[in-house]
Amino acid sequence: MENFSDSNLIKKHFRGDEKAFAALISRHLGLVYKISLYYLRNRADAEDATQEIFVKVWKNLKSFDQKRKFSTWLSEIAKNTCLDILKQKRVIPFSAFENEDGNNYIIDDIKSQSLMPADFAEQSLSAKWVGSILDKLSPIYQKVIKMYYFEGLNFREISKNLGEPLHTVKSRHRRAIIKLKGFLKN
Repeated sequence: MENFSDSNLIKKHFRGDEKAFAALISRHLGLVYKISLYYLRNRADAEDATQEIFVKVWKNLKSFDQKRKFSTWLSEIAKNTCLDILKQKRVIPFSAFENEDGNNYIIDDIKSQSLMPADFAEQSLSAKWVGSILDKLSPIYQKVIKMYYFEGLNFREISKNLGEPLHTVKSRHRRAIIKLKGFLKN
């Protein structure tokens, strides 16, 4: 198998030769591991990422354009996978607390708590103050914040309502929160 090109190994794999894909892995294992180690700076994470990358390659090999160089395509997958892992490690998004239905159990718990009269009065004054700060946000951020916190919609529902991809809605939510924190500091 060592004498075959990447392209020939891919063709053999599609014809049912399991050893062909194993040969591809063996040939490019070092490259993928080096890329993973470069981005993740941790051997254990790099090993996990390398495994994840080859699973992605196996799942998406049919979409590989054989006019391209396999190692370039593989390197792109490796880099993007590592960047995704770094993003996940950086911050635990609020959406991580969503269940499969898109309901956020933290928000549901907060909503279920009833307010006492004094709390209600304080919340009323706070709502006016929060409203004035929200007005400082651009309309695209205002929509996401209002739909999420005031209308009680989850990110999937907001995505459907706005006709925007789910990751765009989550990004706008995160950016809006960052902007609001900046306004509060001032």
